[in-house]
Amino acid sequence: MNPIFEFFLGPYQDRELSLIILEGTAFFFGIASVVYAKKEDIMVYPTGLVATAITTYIFFTDRLLGDMMMNFYFSVMSIYGWWNWSRRKQNRELVVHISRTNAREKWIGFAFFLITILITYGVYKAFGAEIETTNYVDIFTSGIFFTAMWYMATKKLENWTLWILGDLITVPLYAYRGWGMFSLQYLIFTILAIQGYLAWKKNLGKSLQTS
Repeated sequence: MNPIFEFFLGPYQDRELSLIILEGTAFFFGIASVVYAKKEDIMVYPTGLVATAITTYIFFTDRLLGDMMMNFYFSVMSIYGWWNWSRRKQNRELVVHISRTNAREKWIGFAFFLITILITYGVYKAFGAEIETTNYVDIFTSGIFFTAMWYMATKKLENWTLWILGDLITVPLYAYRGWGMFSLQYLIFTILAIQGYLAWKKNLGKSLQTS
């Protein structure tokens, strides 16, 4: 088999068909969710919720608890973000607009980062799973991604910075594990996150000029 095809398809040769279908579904909805996020479209949340719920199940099945917790957090924050983005004032104007984090929000984000790391580590210990080097990377990126998800739910520009950082770490991590499709997905996420940052920054600049 061609080495490229082996990289992307090799891990799926002995995998259950149902899990392959679920992974493909999560791949599609995950990409769609980031595209909607870039456009500041509330559809980011229902599409993202489908992707994260499926991925949570897949990682639970594979006993990858750090990744499982990360996607479980995503599911919870998707529900919160969906509600927050849909809130409107009496004149029907949206309540939440794109903005930058202030000092207080930066500290809250850092607290989320630390708490998520501790909880994810605790889940590994509670399940009696062996924590290897790559699992510590999972734990670290869980903190990054959960903080990014909260910043996205509150429409903070910095959410994209964290997505880019977390995605750049995850691409080689998943490639190292032999998960070609997941690695490709996070590479696409990285490109879309860069585009999302530029789009939101442009929108923020426009809103500051008109305010």
